[in-house]
Amino acid sequence: MTIPPFEDRAPADDRITAYDERHFVTYLRILDAAAEGADWSEAAAVVFGLDAAAEPDRTRQVHDSHLARARWLTEQGYKHLLDKSREG
Repeated sequence: MTIPPFEDRAPADDRITAYDERHFVTYLRILDAAAEGADWSEAAAVVFGLDAAAEPDRTRQVHDSHLARARWLTEQGYKHLLDKSREG
């Protein structure tokens, strides 16, 4: 699976960004890994192609910020998607 280019930190905006839209699949994959109880370093390796042994701090930051953003999307951000669908 192709990994889209990603930032070390996911957005923290209170609206869905273009970055978020490009990473919906990434967010779903990391949510699935968390739901299955996968180790964060294994999830980061599979989802982002990162090696936690080589870059532990960066890998943890990428994983945690994207997981937090994915959770925000499921709890709050989806409302913005509904607003967009009403506009169109």
